[in-house]
Amino acid sequence: MIELKNTVKKFDAYTALDHVDLKIEKGTAFGLLGSNGAGKSTILRLLSGIYKQEEGEVLIDGEAVYDNVAAKQKVFFINDETVQFGSYTLNALKNYYKSYYSNFSEEMFEELRKRVNLPLNKKINTFSKGMKRQAIVIIGLACRTDYLLLDEAFDGLDPTMRIIVKKMLVDAMLDRQLTTVISSHNLREINEVCDTAALLHNGKIVFSRELDSVTSSVHKLQIVFPPNEDGSPVEYTREQLTETGLEILHFERSQSVYYIIAKGEADVLKAFFAPKKPVLFEMIPLSLEEIFIYELEVLGYDSSDIK
Repeated sequence: MIELKNTVKKFDAYTALDHVDLKIEKGTAFGLLGSNGAGKSTILRLLSGIYKQEEGEVLIDGEAVYDNVAAKQKVFFINDETVQFGSYTLNALKNYYKSYYSNFSEEMFEELRKRVNLPLNKKINTFSKGMKRQAIVIIGLACRTDYLLLDEAFDGLDPTMRIIVKKMLVDAMLDRQLTTVISSHNLREINEVCDTAALLHNGKIVFSRELDSVTSSVHKLQIVFPPNEDGSPVEYTREQLTETGLEILHFERSQSVYYIIAKGEADVLKAFFAPKKPVLFEMIPLSLEEIFIYELEVLGYDSSDIK
């Protein structure tokens, strides 16, 4: 597995990671979410051994990564920039990486290359951005490492290229339990590929969780309560509901209709409001993006950190 323990990374006076704890289980498709400068790329560069932390530990399968050839051979890092490969042909780039990764599979490389019809002997700098991303993903998968790290993997790709790259990644994850860590500022991209995600903000982990559990534990409620005996509307405040055990992310009232974003399983929330005998009780589905935005606001963060 991947572990960051109380990890600090600084660049002069700037703290890129501030005592981060993170655990990524083997075989997981893990997403790192956050705005530019949140610390996503720094984590990937620490995991690939490019950077060394000032404090804490960065571990791959229990081994420190920095200056450890055995640990780094388990990892392939796909940067968000491909300019450094420009003077190589695809064949030369393949041979370069093959010399460093003993598990490199020529068979897998050729199978993937033919699938997207990339030329072997043209220089990478003649490729489109999508072709460049396909090229390095193909090489990364052919290296057959245990861990694949992708920085803004789908940024700038057209819809067709995105589908092709995602399919290659998903096939590899299913075929050999590849652990994939993908950084992005786009929650929808992460949701399509990953089963677990962490949100970073200003070098700190805001939260880390399985995505499937998120949608089942947060609900938007639309409620109308019966009036008092004198016909006046029943009035509840956020504080009153919170004091009785309801965890509220958002509270709004428009005349007699209450709009509440609350944490809890559906059955638990229904049981909570049943004694109040609501005239209307409706649960409205929320997207992951909406859920994370509400949670960010409760924590005092700017919801624009997720797009």
